[in-house]
Amino acid sequence: MTGSYRSLLWGLAFLGLLLDQTTKYVVFHWQYNEGQGGQYTVVPGVFELLAQFDARRDPGPTWLHPLRTVSGDTLPRVNHGALFGMDGGMGMSANAVFAVISLLAAAAIIYWSTQASLARDWSLCAALGLILAGTLGNLYDRIVFDGVRDFIHWHWFDKFDWPVFNIADCCLVVGAGLLLTQAFWHRSAVHEKQPLATPAVEEPVVAEAKSA
Repeated sequence: MTGSYRSLLWGLAFLGLLLDQTTKYVVFHWQYNEGQGGQYTVVPGVFELLAQFDARRDPGPTWLHPLRTVSGDTLPRVNHGALFGMDGGMGMSANAVFAVISLLAAAAIIYWSTQASLARDWSLCAALGLILAGTLGNLYDRIVFDGVRDFIHWHWFDKFDWPVFNIADCCLVVGAGLLLTQAFWHRSAVHEKQPLATPAVEEPVVAEAKSA
């Protein structure tokens, strides 16, 4: 009998969330530079870690203050939009909209995880675990920082410049890719299991006996 893969879903969700938040806090603290920000080149002309800060200061001693000021009083520059900054021009309104969408998506995945059919499918559990990790990672930022902290900058010298992103975005993209792959694979498997239609066999025509 096939076992349950729910532990895979929750394990990936927890590890992805932990990795996302740890890398964000470490990079922004490391490259704080008295609120001026900075960057660390990993591959020259291709890949770097980029920490950007605004002129904004933390408004005061609220319950979010210790979480916002790990690096310092100057707050990180954030993305109010969705993945890779989509619809970020709406500002705080976009952040509120996408925070609600993230909450609904997380609730849907948690409910889906209670279904027996999901627990038997390791690829579906892996995909949803990564999507949940990315959703929760960016949702944390939206609640605490009023936007998402991005720090991974990938480009190709001066010819190509990809929008800055983070580990949560990576989890979302990989999880969505696995989900699509699983959906197409499942559809193909169902199609292959369907029996081929057999041609209709005509009944032999029995000639009527000639009358004597």
